[in-house]
Amino acid sequence: MADNENVQQTPEPTPAPTPAIPTTTKEMLESVNAAIYAVAVGGQSYKIGSRSLTRADLKQLYAIRNDLMAQEAAENSSGLLDDCYVAVFDGR
Repeated sequence: MADNENVQQTPEPTPAPTPAIPTTTKEMLESVNAAIYAVAVGGQSYKIGSRSLTRADLKQLYAIRNDLMAQEAAENSSGLLDDCYVAVFDGR
């Protein structure tokens, strides 16, 4: 009987799944909206014992969201004046 027959091999630990990094404008917008929600619901910062958590600045998150919304609108537009309207007032 060989010495290595009774040796059990331990399986390698599986790495924890990494969160998906948003790559599209829509995914980034969803992430920013989730962060805004987290700040709105959970507060800007809090402390439990000696540990503290400070979330992103709400003002910066709004600025990022506005930029992403503008970028998404630019990607989805078909022309320069897609969101322009013309009013004609006749009858003077």
